[in-house]
Amino acid sequence: MDTILQGIKEGFYLILQMDAEIIEVTVLSLQVSLTALILSALIGIPAGAASALKKFPGKKLLLNIVYTLMGLPPVLAGLLVYLLLTYRGPLGQYELLFTPAAMVIAQVLLATPIIWGLTARAVMALEQNVYDTAATLGASRRQAAFTLVREARMGIIAALTTAFGRVIAEVGAVMLVGGNIRWATRVLTTSIVLETRMGNFSTALALGMILLMISFLINLMIIMLEKRTFRYDNTIQIT
Repeated sequence: MDTILQGIKEGFYLILQMDAEIIEVTVLSLQVSLTALILSALIGIPAGAASALKKFPGKKLLLNIVYTLMGLPPVLAGLLVYLLLTYRGPLGQYELLFTPAAMVIAQVLLATPIIWGLTARAVMALEQNVYDTAATLGASRRQAAFTLVREARMGIIAALTTAFGRVIAEVGAVMLVGGNIRWATRVLTTSIVLETRMGNFSTALALGMILLMISFLINLMIIMLEKRTFRYDNTIQIT
């Protein structure tokens, strides 16, 4: 217990020191994870909404595959990206392996099924009632679909939060495709593993605390967004 408390104390000291390497690792972690989240959202939200609203052969099979991929093991995702980007792979000519771009691709592979699947569920939970109401009020099919997605926005925000939590805490995939190279592809999670193996527990705890603070701030922003949305909706209803 004394070791843990001492490590936490030293960790706070390292954070207050604004160590250059810790700042670099933190910034790279945010850049990679936020880029992956944005790309995954651009793919997952439209795909999730479309797969929920449209009827087509194999719809249930597609959604089952997406739901299965929501639990894709990170190491397997990293291995797939590694095989794609290695010099013998189909994308080897672009020399993306052991770069931040490779880490983004791996995280997109992990985050997209989560956003897709949770968006589809959120839309399907409201589909019939909201769609019928919008159609009754004279909305076109496109307008009714847009209304449906808008009403499911809290579920979509929850999907984004879940996906961000998955990618910011990811270690296996990014270590495989990024290589954990100092000043190049080292992020918070891989740094924690490295520092722990080296016995630098204070540095590992400092990085862990930064990771927790980032998650806390992101969740706080989501809560504030939810409150603003709730107040906005109430204002419209009162008006």
